[in-house]
Amino acid sequence: MTEAQPTMRRQVVKYNFYQVDPAWRRLSDAERDDHRREFSAMVGEFSDRIEVRTYSLVGLRRDADFLLWLLGWTLDGMQEFAAAVNGTGLGKYLRTAHSYLSLTRPSPYVDDHVHAGQEGRAKAIRPQSPDHPYLVVYPFVKTAEWYQLPLERRQEMMNQHFAIGHKYPGVRNNTTYSFGIDDQEHVVAFDVSNIDEFLDLLMELREAEARPYTERDTPIFTCIARGLDDILRGIG
Repeated sequence: MTEAQPTMRRQVVKYNFYQVDPAWRRLSDAERDDHRREFSAMVGEFSDRIEVRTYSLVGLRRDADFLLWLLGWTLDGMQEFAAAVNGTGLGKYLRTAHSYLSLTRPSPYVDDHVHAGQEGRAKAIRPQSPDHPYLVVYPFVKTAEWYQLPLERRQEMMNQHFAIGHKYPGVRNNTTYSFGIDDQEHVVAFDVSNIDEFLDLLMELREAEARPYTERDTPIFTCIARGLDDILRGIG
């Protein structure tokens, strides 16, 4: 018997939230400039293997200064990237405050459902858009009771989620899957064009029928898309 082959290639998705040691800010301007150039060059060296999206959290959370959202194809590649970070001058001053690992796969609740500007049954993370300058990320876990419900009942509740989501076209959902490979079940990442609209969406979702089946959806990270050099200059 031959081994079953996957029907598609899945992206490996990694969220690395970094906190910079305050000691880095006390280095000379020349040292910090060298570190910024070296770090940016290191990220560029992975451009043929890993897409790196960069976001600032400066002033938005106390435990993280920036996010590197990594989209690649192998676990080895993610580990090589982390080792390269550790080998830089800046890396000596970085602490990984939070880390989430996940994979892309089609949703079991989505068939031909399409949100404005999005594909149904998304197989890969969409290209980054300047129309969505914010990113909101959080780990997500459902209760055990959710998975014991008949699929048809779960589908009904998810259809309500989709109907609510259609009312907020400036929010794009990039849900990925972590079952068995990290502590959470999903990582939810919303590309957001207007943070006010996102707040209204989440308030409405709190009243949805599926809400009691949420076990955990924190911590929540609100991030702003920035170039890497701008992020590092904002830190130090």
